[in-house]
Amino acid sequence: GKTSHRRQRASAAFSLSFLSLVFSITALSSSYWCEGTRKVAKPFCTGQSKGDHCIRFNSPDASNSNAVQYIWETGDDKFIDRKFHAGIWYSCEEIVGEEGEKCRSFISLTPAADRGVLWLSIVAELLYIILLLTGAILMSVEMCYYSTVIDGLKINAFSAVVTVLAGLLGMVAHMMYTTVFQMTVNLGPEDWRPHTWDYGWSYCLAWASFACCMAAAVTTINKYTKTILEFKHKRKMLERLEVITILIDEEYIAAPLGGSTWSFPMERSYVCLLCWTPVFLHFCMNASVKESARKHTCECWVAEALHSILSSSGL
Repeated sequence: GKTSHRRQRASAAFSLSFLSLVFSITALSSSYWCEGTRKVAKPFCTGQSKGDHCIRFNSPDASNSNAVQYIWETGDDKFIDRKFHAGIWYSCEEIVGEEGEKCRSFISLTPAADRGVLWLSIVAELLYIILLLTGAILMSVEMCYYSTVIDGLKINAFSAVVTVLAGLLGMVAHMMYTTVFQMTVNLGPEDWRPHTWDYGWSYCLAWASFACCMAAAVTTINKYTKTILEFKHKRKMLERLEVITILIDEEYIAAPLGGSTWSFPMERSYVCLLCWTPVFLHFCMNASVKESARKHTCECWVAEALHSILSSSGL
């Protein structure tokens, strides 16, 4: 019923929040936020090294300093594209002709004027992960901790606020890093500036984490709102039933509840039977009515009222 639907919505919100947490940690620890190539000059071929990755001399006696050396590479032939990838922590590029990569701290490459923005981005990313973890813990507590509706609503509201704040921090952190990287491309060191670049899989994973975070926040807020509406509807029904009970006690029932004789005015008996009996039956069978004595009294009242009305009508 309603409890299973609430449990399903809580599970969906927890799954989205946990997925967002995994994505954000993976993106933060990787160095593939941006990828591209750098155009660097080819080194001179030495010894037995030959190929397209170095500049060859036309003279076979390249070691003779008195001989005139000629190179035929001109324009772009004198340069080679070297792949690189950068993240929040490091920027790495391949070593031409060798295996492995050469990495440098991305903070040291950032212009001094933009270094403070990069540190703010790092702090926002860390806070984003902390809030995501807090929201996931609260959602798991809500799923596993069986308590009253009010306690569940409090946990649900707090987890929704935490998740929304996490999403806002994540969005700001990603945008700040994007701005810092673009400024580093334009104003960074000459030996690092890329020739071509684009966003990598870590950058896409970071924004996918933000999307999952906001989806979890929307699911949590939807669950909170729906529970509040159900609670208000149930409370309104109970208040209406109490008013109906008072009116029936004052106008329709002549004998006390424990008496053996019930007298209903004939001109109003069928109205009472057709209009309010289904409502009372719903109230009696409601699972929220935990007091067995009250439930038994209610069921006996409905049964005796129906018997009185049918007997007085000759049925």
